[in-house]
Amino acid sequence: MPLVAGVDSSTQSCKVVLRDAETGALVREGRAPHPDGTEVDPAAWWSALGEAMTAAGGLADVAAISVAGQQHGMVCLDEDGAVVRPALLWNDTRSAAAAAELIAEAGDGEAGRRFWADAVGSVPVASFTVTKLRWLARHEPANAARVAAVCLPHDWLTWRLAGAPGLDALRTDRSDASGTGYWSPAAGEYRPDLLERALGRAVTVPRVLGPAETAGRLDPAALAGPAAAALLGPGAGDNAAAAFGVGAGPGDVVVSIGTSGTVFSVADAPAADPSGIVAGFADVTGRFLPLVCTLNAARVLDAAARMLGVGLDELADLALAAPPGADGLVLVPYLEGERTPNRPDATGAVHGLTLRTSTPAHLARAAVEGMLCALADGLDALVAQGATVRRVVLVGGGARSAAVRRIAPQVFGVPVVVPPPGEYVADGAARQAAWVALGGAEPPVWTPADTQTYEPDPVPAIRERYAQARDHVLDRRR
Repeated sequence: MPLVAGVDSSTQSCKVVLRDAETGALVREGRAPHPDGTEVDPAAWWSALGEAMTAAGGLADVAAISVAGQQHGMVCLDEDGAVVRPALLWNDTRSAAAAAELIAEAGDGEAGRRFWADAVGSVPVASFTVTKLRWLARHEPANAARVAAVCLPHDWLTWRLAGAPGLDALRTDRSDASGTGYWSPAAGEYRPDLLERALGRAVTVPRVLGPAETAGRLDPAALAGPAAAALLGPGAGDNAAAAFGVGAGPGDVVVSIGTSGTVFSVADAPAADPSGIVAGFADVTGRFLPLVCTLNAARVLDAAARMLGVGLDELADLALAAPPGADGLVLVPYLEGERTPNRPDATGAVHGLTLRTSTPAHLARAAVEGMLCALADGLDALVAQGATVRRVVLVGGGARSAAVRRIAPQVFGVPVVVPPPGEYVADGAARQAAWVALGGAEPPVWTPADTQTYEPDPVPAIRERYAQARDHVLDRRR
């Protein structure tokens, strides 16, 4: 009964889970916080990883470990392996102008976007590593000149766990490489010309490993305390690890309702959307992970609860007390602008307000339906790129709302599966570690306990009325 460890090094914290490699049963876990900010010294991640592992009881009995991490973050190393500057995280938007610049250099308008979609499956936005490298070259040329290698947060942590044996030992996986903007999921190879276009010259990048290929062994001296020389898995980007953690396969769409919302599917073919709405990422199994991100998700529920002066549980009760469609009351939830559709300056709006709909229950219902309709727009974008939707797997903090779980099938129109709350990014990393430890052509099958399924109950009027209100909001801002 070997144990494996999975790590989720996220924006906010580091979580470690230790699970039975064969059954997936949770044995122990630990966590530690990360500092706030959109740029962070990677040493803080390393310190938090040590704290979380200590809290989880150490690694002395672990056969393998894999690290999943926040995507896109730029970690630059000099020729001695030292960090050149604090890492720019995915949510650091200072490279927005660099993204626009890189697109424009490839062609005017549609032509530039098409070039990038065909090259790497995604159109650059400020979160992507390639745009951060261009920003570095433009704004910190002295630091840019020191860069000998560039990697991602999970790459760097895996490399440190191996004892930081040299830049040529840097390793990554398909899922995280696909979010750099200079690795092609369709071709399965780097585009060094795009990296050089961004930074101005060639540098070392991690070797991209196969789904169950080892990245080396844990250096017992890497972390304080006793530790086994466990195998190191290739790691993963956070969304791909979450999909793997919930056992998503072809035909499954994962809708994650956190601070922001993500909608992603496991696909057999790569995506290339020149509009930039769908990012054509890869998954951890050798397939692909087309993904849509919305800026407004669980915070829409928080805002509605705050306006009504209630807690989230009471908000759910109020929403379920109103009829489907809220008698025509519609909330367009662009409270912080929106990324899907790309309207960063948009604001939220309420339509259909009458004496009849001027009740707390109607507003609560409209908030839940509006948030889910915005996520359903992301689902539509995936379908337009060829995704097949057999069911929706609902995860994230927002999935804990009884109203969200009950209303989601009315909006999505397909079965909605809700696994129990958990650390699915860390679980996905642990499942990958089990695949490495056990070997075999296929990963171990771990079945989450207490999974709930809500059967489809579509109410077309909800989406139709939302679309009318949404389009009115967008038309006014053209």
